[in-house]
Amino acid sequence: MLSRLGALLQEAVGAREPTIDLLEAFVEHWKGITHYYLESTDENTPAKKTDIPWRLKQMLDILVYEEKQQAAPDAAGPCLEYLLQHKILETLCTLGKAEYPPGMRQQVLQFFSKVLAQVQHPLLHYLNVHRPVQKLLRLGGTVPGSLTEKEEVQFTSVLCAKIQQDPALLTYILEGKKIIGRKKASREPTTSPEEAAGHKDKDHSHRKASVGPPTCEGEPCGAKALNPQLPAETDGGSGESNLITTLIGLCKSKKSRVALKAQENLLLLVSMASQVAATCLVQSSPCCLALAEHLCQQYQSLPTFLDPADIATLEGISWRLPSAPSDAASFPGKEALAAFLGWFDYCDHLIMEAHTVVADALAKAVAEKLFVEILQPQLLQVSEQSLLTSTALLTAMLRQLRSPALLREAVAFLLGTDGQPETPGDKSRPLCALLIGHCDHLSDEISIATLRLFEELLQKPHEQIVHSLVLCHLEGRLYVTRGAPEPESYEDTLDLEEDPYFPDGFDSGFQPSSKPPPVPTTSSDGRTAVTEIVNSFLCLVPEEAKTSAFLEETGYDTYVHDAYGLFQECSSRVAPWGWPPGPTPLDPHEPERPFFEGRFLQMLFERMSRILDQPYSLNLQVTSVLSRLALFPHPHIHEYLLDPYINLAPGCRSLFSVLVRVIGDLMQRIQRVPQFPGKLLLVRKQLMGQLPGEQNTQAAPGITSQQDCSCWLCSWARRSRPEPLSLPFPSHAASRRQAQVAKR
Repeated sequence: MLSRLGALLQEAVGAREPTIDLLEAFVEHWKGITHYYLESTDENTPAKKTDIPWRLKQMLDILVYEEKQQAAPDAAGPCLEYLLQHKILETLCTLGKAEYPPGMRQQVLQFFSKVLAQVQHPLLHYLNVHRPVQKLLRLGGTVPGSLTEKEEVQFTSVLCAKIQQDPALLTYILEGKKIIGRKKASREPTTSPEEAAGHKDKDHSHRKASVGPPTCEGEPCGAKALNPQLPAETDGGSGESNLITTLIGLCKSKKSRVALKAQENLLLLVSMASQVAATCLVQSSPCCLALAEHLCQQYQSLPTFLDPADIATLEGISWRLPSAPSDAASFPGKEALAAFLGWFDYCDHLIMEAHTVVADALAKAVAEKLFVEILQPQLLQVSEQSLLTSTALLTAMLRQLRSPALLREAVAFLLGTDGQPETPGDKSRPLCALLIGHCDHLSDEISIATLRLFEELLQKPHEQIVHSLVLCHLEGRLYVTRGAPEPESYEDTLDLEEDPYFPDGFDSGFQPSSKPPPVPTTSSDGRTAVTEIVNSFLCLVPEEAKTSAFLEETGYDTYVHDAYGLFQECSSRVAPWGWPPGPTPLDPHEPERPFFEGRFLQMLFERMSRILDQPYSLNLQVTSVLSRLALFPHPHIHEYLLDPYINLAPGCRSLFSVLVRVIGDLMQRIQRVPQFPGKLLLVRKQLMGQLPGEQNTQAAPGITSQQDCSCWLCSWARRSRPEPLSLPFPSHAASRRQAQVAKR
């Protein structure tokens, strides 16, 4: 009994010095791993069926336990010193690269990840840690579909978490090769010379305690000597592959969880607030260029047969879930299109969350690589199919664009950086002029697609858009006559009897609206009241050309209510721009100068003047763009587009004056169409999607369906695709269009 008690007491006294036992156990497990390579002859046994995973786990547990027993939290224990001094991580990296035994790389990645995550002592500052980390990064992320993708993304996750805690570590991970060349001591910390000096004092004692395999100063710990079959260690080439390229490679993984985790890790890096880390990402890594190039690869992999209508309907693509919300509307090429839009959304999200330095650099890279080098040549092509597809894709990208930096680059690409007013022969913004010209293309489909592009552009929160297209031409209010008194009534403003579009002798029974023309009511700042403007536009259309009286509807009140909601939304979006509450006062002594509304408004007015000779879908798109413009709460836009009582300068036109002439042309045409109100009602119901059997025939006796009518209005509504229109009394615009189509 006494002897046993004495033995227990002796063991308890020995337990007070656990450091020696831990070091011996750590060295013993490392010797067990190295002996496997010295003694094993079976090259086909997987690593997980050997004792290597178990020994690596024991080494990890010893390191964690040793750290918990240290009195000083920042001090390195003997086992950690042995790990660093004998370059165990370097050796493991070489063994993982050799993939001997099979699956060794997976075990090495797991060991690295757990050591960096569980050991609290800062390790990545040591050369013997970040150098093998660099080499291990160069082994992964380059081959899509690798068997170690899961372990690679876990390894990069740990590195990104450590870098987020200490952004200075990014320099060691990205520029490790440069640091290697400047270091002579194998375990010298690159940021603390004092700590390095303290470690040198311990080198001799730890070398004596080492009973592991022989080491080589500056080289991996005898990996080649352990087994002659292992390949010689190389430096990894030019060192271009690093943490960024590995993450981008993992982002391309077919495994959605791996790709998503890699994207989140990359987002973690670019969103660091450190100026030094952001500059390092831009200048010392291929981050921005690689992201932009992958976006271009995704774009170029899109099939050429994509339907622009399918592109327009695909919405709700997110980088976290790059697929359509529902597979019900599937179409050929949908998967590739969703992948491209998902990656574009990811780049946009990166730019939005990244540091300003990274955001600007990435936005410029995307603009140069995708917009300028790829999209611009396609927009300049004469091929209608290519032009349609590229315009629709650009519209889809604008629809998803949220980041201010990328929006700024997109606006500069589309509209240029010169905000000066245009002249009729100006060529300072060639791409913008070309796109505006596409809105008046011979192909109605191209015109509609380009008008949708501008409509999407007008909804973006960027002041330069509306300024370049409209406001720069309305500055100074050159469209208003200088020194003219304000009109006293509506009749003083428009001399319709002298207009060539309103000839004398209308005896067909069609009269303007029975409502008397309203007298303009102006507010204290000289602006016409909204109700008077609405009534003025309503009075343009004669009662016989309206169908609301035959249907049980609420009239135009619903449209006004919807427009008011859109106006409030637009007003809140442009509130930070500081627009003036009222128009700029006119200088009566300033000489009149020629007014040019700009290419954009000129195109819209030309399209509106031909509204009777164009497809219904095109007319809807033109009016939709004009409606977007009218929503902007700028006094000059409201005055020029909406106020019918302004005194236009000689040679100027406004939206109201254009519509006056359209109504005059309409009245000339409809007087020759028998039973026009009934046929108009049929066309309305047809456009609303009602079946011919449901038509109301009481309004037009003898007409049972739209097919019984051959008038120009019904022919217009029956068309399923844009075609040249044959009118019994074509206008000059229609004749010109027919000649252009025939020539084409």
